Amino acid sequence: MNEFYRAEANEFDAIFKSIGKDWMLISASDGERANTMTASWGCCGVLWNKPVAVCFIRPTRHTFAFTEKSDRFSLAFFDGEEREALALCGKMSGRDGDKFRAAGLTCAYTEDGVPYPAEATRVLICRKLYADLLRPEAFLEQALLSNYEKNDYHKVYVGEIEQVLLKKNA
Repeated sequence: MNEFYRAEANEFDAIFKSIGKDWMLISASDGERANTMTASWGCCGVLWNKPVAVCFIRPTRHTFAFTEKSDRFSLAFFDGEEREALALCGKMSGRDGDKFRAAGLTCAYTEDGVPYPAEATRVLICRKLYADLLRPEAFLEQALLSNYEKNDYHKVYVGEIEQVLLKKNA
């Protein structure tokens, strides 16, 4: 009497599709400027009895320095109409100019200065709880190391979700 069927992860929870297929923007500020980047790796859940979001940023990315200097960051999700903007934010470096403007996005800020794109439909405002570089010796599945041909291992950030911003009428 097996009443279960085998399903894909995104059938279990929409966050799998939102991050892995639709992508998200990670934004942070250094106190003077803001930067954003596209990401398709991350997760949400419960850790240390807190709602958390986890994101990964390579130290070579311009957004990395912004995230390092701030104790908060945002993860922004869209409904699909901004795909070109997200693609641009994944290709263009913030070192070359204002990615928000170039992508046709508006950089908004929370009361405490956390940047996020105003065009997003859902935004998570996160306070960093933990950060560490991924280490090659910690990988149990060696095939995953092929994601790091340049040995540019991501830094993982675990952030407590302090605010959830949902666009009205979205």
